[in-house]
Amino acid sequence: MKAKKFEEEEVKEGVRINKFLSEAGVCSRREADRFVEEGKVLIDGVCAQAGSRVLPGQKVIFQGKELKKEEDLVLLALNKPRGIVCTSDKREPDNVVDFVNYSSRIYPIGRLDKDSEGLLLLTNDGNIVNKILRAGNYHEKEYIVKVNKMLTKEFLQGMAGGVPVLDTVTRPCRVEALDKYRFKIILTQGLNRQIRRMCEYFGYRVVHLQRVRIMNIRLGHLKTGDYRKLTPQELSELSEMIRRSSNAPVLHDKTRNDYSVTYTKPKKDGEEKAVRENERRSSPKKIQNRGMGNRMV
Repeated sequence: MKAKKFEEEEVKEGVRINKFLSEAGVCSRREADRFVEEGKVLIDGVCAQAGSRVLPGQKVIFQGKELKKEEDLVLLALNKPRGIVCTSDKREPDNVVDFVNYSSRIYPIGRLDKDSEGLLLLTNDGNIVNKILRAGNYHEKEYIVKVNKMLTKEFLQGMAGGVPVLDTVTRPCRVEALDKYRFKIILTQGLNRQIRRMCEYFGYRVVHLQRVRIMNIRLGHLKTGDYRKLTPQELSELSEMIRRSSNAPVLHDKTRNDYSVTYTKPKKDGEEKAVRENERRSSPKKIQNRGMGNRMV
């Protein structure tokens, strides 16, 4: 049995044109708004306007072709290589949609830097995109990062406690050292080039960045450049996780105060000893004021 799209309650006045385009697998809702503004979308022969609704029986034409809403859900997990751009814009020669070359229209859920690699989800269902991406839903994304200098306790504590970037302070997060130069980080927000900017704040440079998990979906052993369909179990778990998630933007970010650090300090004989710290902080500001002299447990 084919999976159906994650349904939202339809209003009696019809479906907004940007939602119709996303459910037809054309593009994301944001891109749909742009196509509408450019006059590329017609409803019964009339140029659609921002906020226009499509009523049952009406014909929607996009770039000369009639569109119909796709009912069967497409949700793919791709191991994105470096150099591929997370956009459906055909003007970008290295766009991810052409790279995947799937048999029906799909578009990426969120972004992964051109210089980064790893797990990227693609879908034809606009209903789930914002529910996965909105920072207010606190959905986890996990990354493996390699930097150009040896990790220190101070660096890892600073990354976990909150970092001032892009006129804000990042949420406290979980960080775990994997070896001298690599660490794992789990985020619940997705600022532009967030991990790279966080590292730069402490004088580090990212040399390799790979996303290995989005919520319950793991990269696993998927080869670079390959994609797969989500399993029925993954779809079921994902559906439950986003059931109460919101499509609305975050107006006030109520930052969670828990973070954890796992620091691995190499011994002289080459062995490694793991020291774990789990602390609570009342705010990122207090983290900075208290400094790094915290007890390790």
